[in-house]
Amino acid sequence: MSTPPLPGRFLTAEWRQLAMLNYEIDPAVLRSHVPAGTELDAWQGRTFVSMVGFLFLKTRLLGVPIPFHGNFAEVNLRFYVRRRGPEGWRRGVVFVKEIVPRWAIATVARLCYGERYAALPMRHQVNEELAAYEWRWAGEWNRLAVRPTGLPALPGPGSEEEFITEHYWGYARQRGGGTVEYRVEHPPWRVWQSSEALCQCAVQTLYGPEFQECLQGRPTSAFLAEGSPVTVRRGVTLAAS
Repeated sequence: MSTPPLPGRFLTAEWRQLAMLNYEIDPAVLRSHVPAGTELDAWQGRTFVSMVGFLFLKTRLLGVPIPFHGNFAEVNLRFYVRRRGPEGWRRGVVFVKEIVPRWAIATVARLCYGERYAALPMRHQVNEELAAYEWRWAGEWNRLAVRPTGLPALPGPGSEEEFITEHYWGYARQRGGGTVEYRVEHPPWRVWQSSEALCQCAVQTLYGPEFQECLQGRPTSAFLAEGSPVTVRRGVTLAAS
């Protein structure tokens, strides 16, 4: 049996300097957010959400650069799911909310994938000593930051860092109850451990009261991923089960 062709490329870009703060969460909090056809994915029996800030660079939609929208920062809250495909388990990411500073990017993502994007004022500071991302909400600046330490290295097999960084599918729940699945292609990323990590965020009004207890505490882990060029394939609507 021949392998079906991959969906065409929707977006190409570089994702760089990914500050990743990870929090263990009661899976019951996430169950109402899980898209149809998927199930929560866990690492060593533990369920995680991640606050992630990164640089979105050299962005092209359908191969075409978008003037004034090629380089920007993004901050998202995400969790991890899996779905069994013909080749085995597909490990993927679901976004609770994604924040960007460009309304056009947010609008395209909402229309094409049903992703929960918001356009807010943002700023960032990224250098060898710090990766910090900020966004303005309800008149206040929120902040996500990681201070890397040591040398970067590829995550070990079966490690928490591998689990967090190596999910190559995205799933988005649709308004009508369906699910869009899309493939994300990139090589494994090297990561730095962190000497300091910070998340100051209006959790309740941005993400919902169900995330308040989890995200107000200390992260279970934090690190900085180097990033790489990425390709996001066109989304496919899953058949109803």
